[in-house]
Formats: sequence, structure tokens, C-alpha cells
Amino acid sequence: FGKGGDMVNMIRRRFFTQVFAADGRSLTGKRYTHVLVFGGVNDLYSDLTAGRTVQKISTDLDAMYLAARRHPAKVIAVTVAPWGGFTKYYNERRGEATGRLNDWIKEQLGAGRVDHVVDAYQLLSCGNPERLCPEYAHPIRDGLHFGKQGHEVLGKALYEAAFSGCR
Repeated sequence: FGKGGDMVNMIRRRFFTQVFAADGRSLTGKRYTHVLVFGGVNDLYSDLTAGRTVQKISTDLDAMYLAARRHPAKVIAVTVAPWGGFTKYYNERRGEATGRLNDWIKEQLGAGRVDHVVDAYQLLSCGNPERLCPEYAHPIRDGLHFGKQGHEVLGKALYEAAFSGCR
């Protein structure tokens, strides 16, 4: 059900019309065992144009986490990947907001609201926390999108965190 380019409020809207109702009831008739929630960067650089704040983003993420848990499904939350190389929109204020949002996402594991957290920000940064590791970057090199190797690293981390025990 993933779709690139959406802000989290848009993902939430589709989530509640295509995947789960707010009470956790499946809208597809299927029983999902796991739900992966990965979003937020488009919101972070739409702070001025769409009024997106860390509070609004976290509220939308939390609503999806809770609906999936009511289903019941295991929730895998993924932090926002490093995007400091996307110089068209990245600035210090948005970098700080990214840090606050990622901290909030990581805190949800201890709060019992998610079952796993995969820290894409840490995984894909190679020591420079604001920028994608060059070998993980997409060939278009926009500083935002990661390519095949980045997807492989993230996929391996997701597998190890949440799916290695599945049959």
C-alpha cells in the first residue's frame, strides 16, 4: 500500500480508507501480520507550504500505529532517512525537526506503541548523520532518495528486526 511522495497525513487518510479502519478492522478482508510505517520527510520539508509540524506528523504516525496494533498486527516503525544533501529544501531548522521526529519514533518502542523500530537515519548515513552515504544514494544523487544498495541495507535491517523469525 506504499506510495512515494505522500505526506504522512495523506498516508494516514489512505491507510484508514484502504487498509484498516481506526478500530483496527481490516478493510481488505485480509489479516495482516505486520505493518511497516515509513514516512515523514515530505512533511518535514512542507513545514511552510503545508503547515506540517513534528506534532502533526507524530499524531498521524501514532494513529496508524494504534490502528495496526488493534488489528492486531506487529508494527515496524522506520525513522526518516538522512536527507541533508537535498539542499533545495534542507536547512538547519528542518534538520532539527528531523531529529525530533526520529527521536519520537524511536521512543515509541519503549512506550509499547510499536513492536520494532528500524533506524534508517543511522543505517544510511555512514557517519555523517545528515547525509546519505554515497554508496546508498540513488543514481540521480538528489541527496534525498536512496538507491538499490540503500534499499538492500534497509531491507536487511527490516528482516533482522522483524521478520527473521517468520515461517
